[in-house]
Amino acid sequence: MLLQNRAVFTLGLRMCSTHVTKGPLIDTARPSSDMSEFRKAFAQAKHIAIITGAGVSAESGVPTFRGENEKWRKWQSQDLATPEAFSRYPSRVWEFYHYRRELVLNKKPSAAHLAIAECEARLKKQGRSVVVITQCIDDLHRQAGSKHVLKIHGNLMETRCVSCGEVTVNRRSPICAALKGKGAPGPDVADAKISVDKLPRCDERDCHGLLRPNVVFFGETLDSHILTNVEKEMEICDLCLVVGTSSIVYPAAMFGPRVASRGVPVAEFNTNTTPKTEYFTYHFQGPCGTTLPAALAQHESEVF
Repeated sequence: MLLQNRAVFTLGLRMCSTHVTKGPLIDTARPSSDMSEFRKAFAQAKHIAIITGAGVSAESGVPTFRGENEKWRKWQSQDLATPEAFSRYPSRVWEFYHYRRELVLNKKPSAAHLAIAECEARLKKQGRSVVVITQCIDDLHRQAGSKHVLKIHGNLMETRCVSCGEVTVNRRSPICAALKGKGAPGPDVADAKISVDKLPRCDERDCHGLLRPNVVFFGETLDSHILTNVEKEMEICDLCLVVGTSSIVYPAAMFGPRVASRGVPVAEFNTNTTPKTEYFTYHFQGPCGTTLPAALAQHESEVF
């Protein structure tokens, strides 16, 4: 239960951090970029854990809401995605998430999403397992066909009632009539100031409570059940891939290094090195939609 305890007690709040653990968790040489060596490890693995971040969906055209996309109108995205902001300005926060939902609804899975899903389906026939542990809140892994997905930051295509707690898959566009045509991100766009009773409401009988996106806001604790399942996967995996993530958002940033501390090979796929690259066995630099399909393709040793 070490991962869960540390994640909930110490790092349980979803937050951004550039903290780097001092000193390598294991004594490793510089990460290798030898794909043939990685493919040998891949061929032998029975339980593969794939940790994905915003870089996977960025290749589908989903903004990362960092860097040049960090602002929506005049606000930082991290200032809008908080319980306090939703409580004080529910209309503004719903405009922001409506904008994000509409973006995602029009996107298709990237080559990396598809490679992961194909690999999971193929290896399942061989009695091997693939689990996706994702920081992304879009639904693109599921759309690509992945079945075993742990969404540690929630799902943009789900809503949760603040009154009764009911969680529902919701892909309506627009999610409510009052938000139609709203959410434009330009810095000079004024808030719509939609009354709370016109915002998305619960369909449960006799409830009609205000709905919120079923995502983990900054400052909220992660779902303990999800973390328990992540912990189990971290303990049994014999190969780990860290794909398209900056490795600065905790607790997800510690998942790969924790697996590496057991002596399990960890491969990073990213456009750049990250604060955690030094802990990993392999590093493959470039768009993950280019590097990952080759890494997860059928190995010559696979028998059906």
